[in-house]
Amino acid sequence: MNKIVFLLLFCSLNAFSQTVLLNNNSKKIPLKDLQHHSIAVISDNSHPLFDSIVAKYAPVTFFHTTGDWNDLNDRLKLYDLLILRLSPQTIFDKALLDFIRERKAIVVLQGNDAKKLAGINTPVLLAPKESDLFSAAQLLFGGMASKGTAKIRLGYAEKPLQIDSIALIMEQAIRGKATPGGVVLVVKNGNVVFEQAYGHQTYYGTRAVRTDDLYDLASVTKIAATTPAVMKLYDEGRLSLQDYVSKYVARARTIDDKKDIRIREALLHEAGYTPYIKHFEKLQPSDLSTDSSAQYPVKVADGYYLRAHYFEEVMWPVTLASPVLTRGKFVYSDVSMYMLREVVEKITHRRMNEYLLDSLYLPLGLQTTGFLPRNRFDSTRIVPATENDSWFRTMQIRGYAHDPGAAMAGNVSGHAGLFSDANDLAILYQMFLNKGIYGGERFYKASTIALFTSKQSAVSPRGLGFDRPDPAKQYPSRFASAKSYGHSGYTGTFVWVDPASDMICIILTNRVYPEVIDNVNTLLRMNIRGRILDQVYLAIQKKND
Repeated sequence: MNKIVFLLLFCSLNAFSQTVLLNNNSKKIPLKDLQHHSIAVISDNSHPLFDSIVAKYAPVTFFHTTGDWNDLNDRLKLYDLLILRLSPQTIFDKALLDFIRERKAIVVLQGNDAKKLAGINTPVLLAPKESDLFSAAQLLFGGMASKGTAKIRLGYAEKPLQIDSIALIMEQAIRGKATPGGVVLVVKNGNVVFEQAYGHQTYYGTRAVRTDDLYDLASVTKIAATTPAVMKLYDEGRLSLQDYVSKYVARARTIDDKKDIRIREALLHEAGYTPYIKHFEKLQPSDLSTDSSAQYPVKVADGYYLRAHYFEEVMWPVTLASPVLTRGKFVYSDVSMYMLREVVEKITHRRMNEYLLDSLYLPLGLQTTGFLPRNRFDSTRIVPATENDSWFRTMQIRGYAHDPGAAMAGNVSGHAGLFSDANDLAILYQMFLNKGIYGGERFYKASTIALFTSKQSAVSPRGLGFDRPDPAKQYPSRFASAKSYGHSGYTGTFVWVDPASDMICIILTNRVYPEVIDNVNTLLRMNIRGRILDQVYLAIQKKND
């Protein structure tokens, strides 16, 4: 390799890595704009750690080299970004070098013999030791910073934080039938420092929980979907917090107790809307069918369909007619988020799930977060919410909104219906901690993040859409700072973000399994989520001491 290449860049990512990045004059590394690339990773041996880290950043397809580079070139015709990971045993013949030049492949080479790649002008990462591939995978995507490159995405700690007490708490939860299993993930200073799965998807099953399993987020939907959508429209000047909801929901203009309710009041849960409406109680036998058809297109569970236009003809009129009784007081209400979904869709002229996917989730690199997960994932990867939904669908609920109102609204609603794994949520809220920036792209103004997540109410600790700490109740932890924010979900989910300690804690469980009536309060009674959060804060404090 020529002298110019050697002078380009040397980087020591940490005390345990001596990864070298060459040929990065074009600043291609770290990779950006991932949603517009189809990415393939090609290797001549197995390295699960490298592959797993790469897969956390973007959807990738893995190929094994056969030695026939022309055949591989043709098979990779649908991929425009190639990452070629080569071992010390790779034969660097003319066919391989021609393949790299033609396809402009990024090369990750285990070893430090740069001479093997003489004349290659695409970025090259030299990982002297096999363990350095862990750092190389992160450097590719900006999970680590080095001289000449920036840290632009979530990183993954080589030495995770030791919090053994969390395992004990989760074991207590599982033995106490509070939840059959769960995932706990902790981010500190922009790096995932703790990520563990516990138990099984069900009490009687053999499928152990994995860290990339998807959970029904329930009310975490409010701060991972609806509020971020409102924030984006506010950020772009397309709505004002002082706007009346009726500006966008025309039918509310003729309803005396709803015509002058402001968006700000709905976000604060101070609009006085009815807290919760049991829409499923109004269903008639003719509203449901076991067969899908044009007359019954809304799938609420496996083999169970709701008639067309039920939301518009029945649910929405009932919602609009529900009384406003507590305006000016904090009364938590799902109806506020029904309303805000309508506001988002009226402004964007798109379904909220589609708007969020295109404007936020895909640009962030989120791979699992979204509504309607059964359309995108195998059901075995989705943790079941119930064994038997005895109050509505009389069957196991897996991959459809646990909340009946959300399910009847087509599984896309403002208050519930979102699914995600823990890593995706960590990315979303790391962007919040980064004051609106992630992957080299700005998603929100810093002032918008600060406004929505700070205390905005004179009658509660709440932010705009976000829950915030209540020191009087030591909620959610006695260690939570006044700057922290987050939300919990009825199904047993929880997200907490603390800018004061640069920390994110994500807890995902299916506490409503097997049936809501059996264990609805057990997770709360045992204070599982609060105790885990306490242990996270204590571990961080100990690490800082």
